[in-house]
Amino acid sequence: RGTACRAPTMGLPCSLGLDAEYSVGYNRVAMQDTALLIVDVQNDFCPGGALPVPEGDAVIPVLNAVAEKVARASGVVIASRDWHPRTTRHFAEFGGRWPVHCVQGTPGAEFHPDLQLPEGTIVVSKGTSEQDDGYSAFEGQTEDGRNLQTVLSGQGIRRLIVGGLATDYCVRASVQGALKHGYEVFMLTDAIRGVNLQHEDSAKAIAEMESAGAKLVDSQQI
Repeated sequence: RGTACRAPTMGLPCSLGLDAEYSVGYNRVAMQDTALLIVDVQNDFCPGGALPVPEGDAVIPVLNAVAEKVARASGVVIASRDWHPRTTRHFAEFGGRWPVHCVQGTPGAEFHPDLQLPEGTIVVSKGTSEQDDGYSAFEGQTEDGRNLQTVLSGQGIRRLIVGGLATDYCVRASVQGALKHGYEVFMLTDAIRGVNLQHEDSAKAIAEMESAGAKLVDSQQI
């Protein structure tokens, strides 16, 4: 694909080959067992938003390309979103740590207009109550009231590819949730960006996720 494959240094195959099936170690796994989880690529988390992640919009073209590959191979695409009420303990004015962002029904809560979600993408909303921070996609629900674990188990998913915003908060919490539920997790290192309230927050979060069992890949391996 134009660059040398670095996967062997991480003990991974050079390509996950999602056009049909991909190899992981000695096992071949059908794409139907895999889902892409796009975490919180919303206007308020991108440049110009209420809580912008530095270079947050840089993840969009990468995620668009991966989503297209996954959808073409009949995989499942899921997009989580913060969907806060205007009054919530999550916001600084009510005792939390964050400025007002991603309020239900506002432009800031919409997915970024450049994010190309395939037809049939499953949307999971989180942080929907006044008492809910909603960092992990596994805390969210679909419009019909299913939680993410119910969605994944119903689709026979065993493996998640994860990217989005922000590395050190909702991506980390969602990856941790996936690992706790027993999913194999591939984290797209070129499709994540962090808030970095402290300079090393994202690096620490990545190390923590890898230590917990997440596999680090970039989109060229998909």
